[in-house]
Amino acid sequence: MSVHQRVLSGVRPTGHIHLGNYLGAIRNWVKMSSETEEQLFCIVDQHALTTAADAENLAENTRMIAAAYIACGINPSQSAIFAQSHVPAHTELSWYLSCFSPLGWLNRMTQFKDKAGKNKESANLGLYAYPVLMAADILVYKATHVPVGEDQKQHVELARDLAGSFNNHYQQEFFPLPEPIIEKETARIMSLRDGTKKMSKSDLSDYSRIHLLDDNDTIALKIRKAKTDSKPIPSSKKELENRPEAENLIGIYAALSGETIDQLCSEFSGQQFSAFKQALTEVIITSLSPIREKMNHLLQHHNELDKILYDGAEVANVLAEKHIKEIREVLGMIPRRKDR
Repeated sequence: MSVHQRVLSGVRPTGHIHLGNYLGAIRNWVKMSSETEEQLFCIVDQHALTTAADAENLAENTRMIAAAYIACGINPSQSAIFAQSHVPAHTELSWYLSCFSPLGWLNRMTQFKDKAGKNKESANLGLYAYPVLMAADILVYKATHVPVGEDQKQHVELARDLAGSFNNHYQQEFFPLPEPIIEKETARIMSLRDGTKKMSKSDLSDYSRIHLLDDNDTIALKIRKAKTDSKPIPSSKKELENRPEAENLIGIYAALSGETIDQLCSEFSGQQFSAFKQALTEVIITSLSPIREKMNHLLQHHNELDKILYDGAEVANVLAEKHIKEIREVLGMIPRRKDR
């Protein structure tokens, strides 16, 4: 008998969703939601508290992520969309798992080293321990699959290690070992100002990225200002090697249009990027305009958006509370009155 697939995905509400988030993750989640049996899409607002800057405008940013999920094609009537803080079992399980988390495992987490930098001694406990909360996000639902980028694969591996440690300690296969899903064909969208760096909302320059809420004029301006080189467009993908900015812009066009990079190189071969940028702008505007309009509608109707989040939290809580009750029993705790 095949294992029931339960997919969990999550995004930190730390500002605008951009084109890289859409093409690199959310678009694939939409496709996945039609191919898997059960999906949970979480906005991990408690993770945003680990850094002061990320905690700004938390409610607004949480709604923005939810609106982006829906506008990009995730159907809230088929998949639960909810805020992490609306499901108390996340933090409860995080504490239980922390009691199974050797410090050596956490010391190997590369993202803490990257984010703390030279300020390691002044970094807060939340930033250090958030991989355990991420493991709880996954395991509280007994999720079987977690779509992530390469930079988050280590955290899913920690969730697997903690699940295995718990199972071994109590000599039962309580938690399934979640599998990371890393799409090999996912478009890797780079900064419009530096083709060697990923498009990121933490980049100081707003011209490095295209937000899903950017209007048409802003998109056109950012593409005009996007860094390129002085060479014309080549006739094949192979000739784009060592031309990161050129490869990035053509890659964006390919990801949105469905054409291959080789097809586009053949179509625009010999042309300068000024002409190509005009065509790219039209493709981006055509692709993002419906998403922007849907997002703006949802963000202007908080009651409608909040209801979706509340309904999603109800679905998530039913599942999480069932599992957390079972976890307390395994741990040997006295049942709560309501659980008797």
